[in-house]
Amino acid sequence: MKFVNKSVVSATTSIHPFKSVGMKLFLIIFGSILACVITIGMLAYSKTKDIVEMKVSDASFQTINQVADNLNNVFKTYEDISMQFLVDKDFHDMTAVLLNAEDEYSKFEATKKITDMLQYISLSNSSIKGILLLPLQEQLKPIAVGNAQTARAAELMEMDWFKKVVELNGAIHWIEPHSTGLATASPLPALGLGRQLNNSFTNKAGYVLLMEIPVEFISEHYSDVVLGNGSELSIMDMQGKYIISEDNALIGTDAAITLPADPDSNGADKLEKRDGDEVLAAYRSLSAMEWRLVGTIPVQELVESAYVIRDVTLVTALVAVLIAIAIGYVVILTIARPLVKLSELMEEGASGNLTIRSTIKKRQDEIFKLSESFNRMMIQISELANRTTQSAEQVLATAGELTESSQRTALSAREISVATEEIAKGATSLAVESERGSDLSIHIQNQMKEVMMANEEMVRSAGEVELASKSGTDHMGALMQKTERTENMTREMVEKVDALKDSTTSIVKILDVLNNLTKQTNILSLNATIEAARAGAAGKGFMVVADEIRQLADQSKQSIDVVAGITERISGEIEETVNVLSEAYPLFREQIESVKEANGIFLSVQGQMGGFQQRLDDVTSSVAELEKSQNVLAEAMTNVSAVAEESSATSEEVASLSSEQLNVSDGLVKLSEQLDAVSRGLKETLMKFKI
Repeated sequence: MKFVNKSVVSATTSIHPFKSVGMKLFLIIFGSILACVITIGMLAYSKTKDIVEMKVSDASFQTINQVADNLNNVFKTYEDISMQFLVDKDFHDMTAVLLNAEDEYSKFEATKKITDMLQYISLSNSSIKGILLLPLQEQLKPIAVGNAQTARAAELMEMDWFKKVVELNGAIHWIEPHSTGLATASPLPALGLGRQLNNSFTNKAGYVLLMEIPVEFISEHYSDVVLGNGSELSIMDMQGKYIISEDNALIGTDAAITLPADPDSNGADKLEKRDGDEVLAAYRSLSAMEWRLVGTIPVQELVESAYVIRDVTLVTALVAVLIAIAIGYVVILTIARPLVKLSELMEEGASGNLTIRSTIKKRQDEIFKLSESFNRMMIQISELANRTTQSAEQVLATAGELTESSQRTALSAREISVATEEIAKGATSLAVESERGSDLSIHIQNQMKEVMMANEEMVRSAGEVELASKSGTDHMGALMQKTERTENMTREMVEKVDALKDSTTSIVKILDVLNNLTKQTNILSLNATIEAARAGAAGKGFMVVADEIRQLADQSKQSIDVVAGITERISGEIEETVNVLSEAYPLFREQIESVKEANGIFLSVQGQMGGFQQRLDDVTSSVAELEKSQNVLAEAMTNVSAVAEESSATSEEVASLSSEQLNVSDGLVKLSEQLDAVSRGLKETLMKFKI
């Protein structure tokens, strides 16, 4: 049975290609492989770069240490040369002669000896371009050897370094390079050693020694040292200015990097130049002066070999992309497509077609197990739908029977109500007649009092009494018939109430059956929900069907609980009605006896009144008997009146109960109709599935 459900929104929705399971698995695999390759490559590149930097840094620092030790020895050589002047007694004697001699020849001899001494030192060390002695006293004159010029003495003595040398009082002071030389007129930069030559005996000084050393000679000691591609070696002061550089134009300018200000700090650091490039700087302070030997290597050149790893990483990432695409394609074929097929079957099953089955080929994985579980689930749902359909038909038939029984109960209640109203009317009439009989007895008594006074009035009264007796007899006969009819109707009402009680018991049994069916349906729905939950996302479609069946089962259970409550209340009220009727039945029996007795009395009165005219002569004696009969009649009327009032009250109570029973019966009919409608709705809902 095929159907189109227009009242329920279809759960089928189109899946975006990039949100499908296959695409997600492909992206996860693709991203994982690519991320792993790139991460490992970049980590290798970064680690290699760090290792290269660390190794080069250590090697560079060791090289700088060796070069610095070499330069310290070179500078120490020049310091030792200057020390020869301090400890040379002949030099100080010649200086004393120049200061104290009066003849020019002695001064000339002394000057020649000093010049020869300086010349010997200058010739013995080719790195010394010139030696100049700057006088500290007026008696002395400048002495120069080599390329040194005495003409520059006055100019040099005005410079700051000269004053600094004098302040040091014999300590060595290394003079920063000048672009045009110091003691010489060389166009090449040169640095100088300045020292005040104090006499160790007199502690007086006559000259300041100035030795000029070309920068080129100092740089030759490390010119063959190469730290790496693009590396540079230079000497800087503590203020960050170049003392010696490969580019002579940079001498005296600020360096491109900034080193720590602490003069005792030595090491190797990665620093950033002013132009933004990173360099690895290895530096060490020189022991002879507050200068530093600095070697710089561009980091870019340093880690150039590490770029091979980066390139290999990129190639590997490209290969990984191809491998990930191949793996993703296999995943889509083996996982995504079967899942999409199962999803489409789920959606078709959710739309109501329970005949569909999965045709995935047998394979040893979870996909095949999911396919088998789907087929078993659809079979169980089909069986559940069949059983539910049958149960719905049974509920529908039971609802029809319940409706028919409720209608019969309502009809019986209406008949009971009508009979009760008639009983109430009869009891009212009986009370009225009883009151009239009592009034008639009083009237007879008055007539008997007057009968002795007027015989004619007695005759007339006797006639009236005879007429009243006939009327009372007729009324009593009618009352007896109504009383008997009331008894029969009460008996029938008791029988119908008993039948209604049996029908109520049958309804309770039927409701128990319906409640069990509802529980079974709810259990089956719960099992279906559990199976759908186990299926995961693929079972969402069937979960909708399971929820609908469970909701229908809950509605049926609620309706059955309402009907059961009302049926229980009806049963209680029927029980109360039976008890009331059981109490009222003996009263009806007593009422019938009293009516029969009153009827006999009226017949006796009528017989006596028939012979009343024949016994007018014996009226006096008859009046006494009549008075007795009148007393008996008055007592009987009183009893009849009491019984009539009690019967009227009972009839009103029975009428009230009958009215309430009628309302309950109407409610039972409505509930039966509601149960019938729910049953039909359940059947129509189940008929929408294709089984």
